[in-house]
Amino acid sequence: MSEEYILCPNCHQPVSGQERYCAHCGADLAVAAALEERGFPLAEALRGENIPLAPEVLVPRLGEQLVREGVIDEAQLQEALAYQQRQALAGKPCLLGQALLSLGFVERETLDRAITEQILQLQAALEQANRTLEQRVAERTAELQAALQRLTQLNQIKSNFISNISHELRTPLAHIKGYLELLAAEMLGELNDEQMQAAKTALRSTDRLEKLIDDLLQFSLAARGALSLDIERFDMAQLARQVCLQADALARLKVLQLDCILPEKPCWVQADSEKIEWVLNELTENAIKFTPEEGRVIVRVACGPEIVEISVEDTGIGIPEERIAEIFEPFHQLDETATRRYGGTGLGLALTRRILEAHGSVLKVRSQVEKGTLVHFSLPSVS
Repeated sequence: MSEEYILCPNCHQPVSGQERYCAHCGADLAVAAALEERGFPLAEALRGENIPLAPEVLVPRLGEQLVREGVIDEAQLQEALAYQQRQALAGKPCLLGQALLSLGFVERETLDRAITEQILQLQAALEQANRTLEQRVAERTAELQAALQRLTQLNQIKSNFISNISHELRTPLAHIKGYLELLAAEMLGELNDEQMQAAKTALRSTDRLEKLIDDLLQFSLAARGALSLDIERFDMAQLARQVCLQADALARLKVLQLDCILPEKPCWVQADSEKIEWVLNELTENAIKFTPEEGRVIVRVACGPEIVEISVEDTGIGIPEERIAEIFEPFHQLDETATRRYGGTGLGLALTRRILEAHGSVLKVRSQVEKGTLVHFSLPSVS
């Protein structure tokens, strides 16, 4: 069998794998290997100074230890340090132990014993530090797990509260809306123009309140993991056409141009049509809400052989790039001031993302401040 050779970590010369010391630079190969395994930076630093790699490099304060043990005195230590400095200036750097040996202040056996003792002490201290660190990590992990469990409980309580209060609100709201519809239809008597205007204004407010309550209910179900999907095959182009018709009145009210770019042929997908319609309505109404007068909103459906792309683009106020993630946080709006211009619970986009994720899709957002926003998602097409 041929003899195996390795490269010395100190001088990079080939040496026998059976040797303890490098024949070229005298480095202790065992110490060098230990330093390399641990990524010890001192090993790299020593290479450029031609200092022999020996166990002493692991000992931070060898001289102080020898003085403390009475092996040498302070004067001998200072003389050895001065000798070490002179050797370095002469281009012959050496370790403190070598200086002490050269000056005859210590014997090799005594030096090796002192170095070994300090290495063992360092190893014991390191092991103790590791045990302490592991204990602290375990304690911190337990604290984080307890905090996460408590947060989960609080979220569950919040979801239950939202669900219960939403159900309680729907019953009186249904009565209010019913009587307002009767008044607006003049089923309870004729109304003058001012009374009719008041009834219609109240109806619009109840419609908005009803939508907010529905959002709360849907979000509470999604937060509890109870968001169920009724999957069916439907024409995405036709659904988008219906959404555009519903949003047209809102766009006209804001003096906006609403364009719907849809394929003429059916564009079949497999999804929950009711929830996808809710999503597209939410995205379209958002675009209209955050686009000033004379702006433009575009709803697109592009039907491919495998993927159907759905997007809503506007020329509205836009979103700073670093704050896009915030729009998906529940009950959060970028403008949180008391006099904010735009209403809403801040649940729409949070619920939209959950619905799309339940379909295996992702809502993507691109935006520029004062230039507009593009939101889009995709669904797999079916024949």
